[in-house]
Amino acid sequence: MTEILVVTSGKGGVGKTTTSASLATGLAQLGKKVAVIDFDVGLRNLDLIMGCERRVVYDFVNVIQGEATLKQALIRDKRLDNLYVLAASQTRDKDALTQEGVEKVLKGLEEDKFDYVVCDSPAGIEKGAHLAMYFADQAVVVVNPEVSSVRDSDRILGLLASKTRHAENGSGEVAQHLLLSRYNPVRVAAGEMLSVQDVEEILGISVVGVIPESEQVLAASNAGVPVILDNESLAGQAYQDTVARILGEERPLRFLDVQRKGLLKRMFGG
Repeated sequence: MTEILVVTSGKGGVGKTTTSASLATGLAQLGKKVAVIDFDVGLRNLDLIMGCERRVVYDFVNVIQGEATLKQALIRDKRLDNLYVLAASQTRDKDALTQEGVEKVLKGLEEDKFDYVVCDSPAGIEKGAHLAMYFADQAVVVVNPEVSSVRDSDRILGLLASKTRHAENGSGEVAQHLLLSRYNPVRVAAGEMLSVQDVEEILGISVVGVIPESEQVLAASNAGVPVILDNESLAGQAYQDTVARILGEERPLRFLDVQRKGLLKRMFGG
């Protein structure tokens, strides 16, 4: 049975595409057959972060409109044979996405025995975002630890509870997870950012992962490599933990506390 996981948010620029790329890659590293789809028609970025932008011939809209087969449009990752990317169109309008077309693509992936389909949603509540979440079994809501991001995410959680196929069929709610991105323990301690506990209390659901603010995220994105593949970076390790928790493994949250300087750093600075 194919599990459909949407990565969504109320606000733009919080790290959805970075998260989609890393979660899809992490699931594939653990032996799952995974497809990751870019729903942001007109503004595609997933192919850049996955490092396959020069290999895009056909896209998501081409498949929906019958101009290409799913097999023609899926791009196999060069690092992991069981990971595939379906790019968004840069030239079409968002109205090119239809519920029937999206369902056709998802059914095709299920027939091809994919274990997971990760849907990289556009921000907000417009058509592309609605279609990305409509068929979902699980949702990862990406939140920055700031009031405006949390408030916008509350609206997304409401839509996940009421405007999905599961909600319409009465087959239970979409499983909801919070992922905090760009978490800075120093700013949290100074009262400039919300803490994990603050966000969980406001939104009423648990955090599945906390991704620390890290320069390695931007460096990895610019290099076309999902940051989860950088085992030395704290962000990469945090994404690995997140994937494990999504699969049901219990792991403690890391990177929440201010790192204390060692004796030599306190004496000599740095």
